[in-house]
Amino acid sequence: MESKDAVNALAALAQETRLAIFRLLVQAGPEGLAAGAIGERLAVSPATLSFHLKELARAGLVTPRNAARFIYYSANFERMATLMTYLTQHCCQGMPSECLSTVETALAGCCPPATLRRDIP
Repeated sequence: MESKDAVNALAALAQETRLAIFRLLVQAGPEGLAAGAIGERLAVSPATLSFHLKELARAGLVTPRNAARFIYYSANFERMATLMTYLTQHCCQGMPSECLSTVETALAGCCPPATLRRDIP
């Protein structure tokens, strides 16, 4: 991940409604939620929700998919893992296994992305 991509992703999450949307979609898992369901659960108007979902999609953090008359959004777990790896890859005085094992453990309970799968001594 390039630093510009990390800044875009973090900027997208640096807003209360977008962070709430992203966290809700992470909880929903890979199947995601219909836009209307997101709006109902978070009490966000359709126009406001559309704006925030567009910003999250532009940052690559959510993925939309059409199903009949509905648009479903799901968290992009691969992108989330890439961002988390980027933020921790130079941590712990050159011993990233100390930090990354914690991140991997946290993600393993949810949806372990392929990019984090590696042998850690």
